[in-house]
Amino acid sequence: MRTVLVTGVAGFVGSHVAHRLLHAGDAVVGVDNFNAYYDPALKEHRISSLEPLPGFTLVRMDFADAEGMSRVVREHGIRHVVHLGAQAGVRYSLEKPFEYEKSNLAGHLSVLEACRHAPDFEHLVYASSSSVYGHRPASGVAFRESDRVDEPVSLYAATKRACELISSTYGHLYGIPQSGLRFFTVYGPAGRPDMAYYSFTQKILRGEPIEIFGEGNMERDFTYIDDVVDGVVGVLDRPPERGVNNILNIGNDRPERLLDFVRHIEEAVGREARMILRPMQPGDVVATWADITKIRALIGYEPKTTLATGLPKFVEWYRSYAR
Repeated sequence: MRTVLVTGVAGFVGSHVAHRLLHAGDAVVGVDNFNAYYDPALKEHRISSLEPLPGFTLVRMDFADAEGMSRVVREHGIRHVVHLGAQAGVRYSLEKPFEYEKSNLAGHLSVLEACRHAPDFEHLVYASSSSVYGHRPASGVAFRESDRVDEPVSLYAATKRACELISSTYGHLYGIPQSGLRFFTVYGPAGRPDMAYYSFTQKILRGEPIEIFGEGNMERDFTYIDDVVDGVVGVLDRPPERGVNNILNIGNDRPERLLDFVRHIEEAVGREARMILRPMQPGDVVATWADITKIRALIGYEPKTTLATGLPKFVEWYRSYAR
C-alpha cells in the first residue's frame, strides 16, 4: 500500500481522486484549507464521505505553507503527490489577483520544495488548465500539448502556465519526475458552484433567468469527473523519467456549443431556461478542444461519458444536495 498526498482534497476533483485512490487500496493524506472562495459547507460535504474511509488522513492547512507542507511530506513518508489545490476561476482573478499569486504560485513552489527534499520521491502529478492555450477561434483543430502557450488572456491562465515552467525548471535542477495535466472544463456531481453548469441548474430550477456569455457561440470540451479521475490516477501510475515534466491534456475530445450544453441541462431538469445573451467577458476564450492523443498513448485513456449522460447525473446530485 502506498500513501498519496492529495492537495485540494476538499475540492471537486481532489475529493473524487481521493475516493478512487482509497477504494483502490492506497492511503491518502489530504491537505485543504477550506477557504471561502465558494461555500465551505460544500467542501465539508465532500470530506464527510471521505473521513470514515480506512486509510484517509485529513490535514487542515494551506498548502502554500512551505514549512507545513515539508513537515507533512516528511512525517508521512510521501513519495507520490497529486497537487490539485489552486485558486480557481477566470473572472475572480480580475477581482482578487493576489489570491492567485499566493495559492497558485507560492503554493506550487511550496509543493515542489516539499517533493524536492523527500527521500526516494517518485512522482508529482499536478493540475494545469486548458486556459493556458489562450484565445483561439473555433477553427476545427484540437489543442495539442506542443501548441504555443505564451499568450494567456487571464491571470489565472498565466499562473497555471507559470506553474508548468517552474515545474520544468525543478525537474531540470533536481530530477523530480512530474506530470502536468491540462484539464478541460470538468463537470459532475459535487462540482464547483462557480461553474456555469452548476449555476444554470440552480437558476433554471428556481425559474430565474440565466446569462449566456459569448451570446451562446462559445464552445467547450466538457469532461465528466469520472473520466478526469481515470486520467489522473492512470497518469499517477506512469511516472516519466527523472527530471521530465510531462504535459498532458485531459479532455473529452469533443467540443460542444454552449447553447447545446444548456439544452441538455433543460432536458435533465425538465424545464426551459430563460436565457439572456451577453457578450464575452474579459478573460474568456471562444473555444476549447483537447487533443488526447498523448494521454491515450500513455495510459489508454478514453473518455466514456457524454453530456447527455453526465449532466443528468449532476442534476440528480444537485436536487439531493440542495433539497
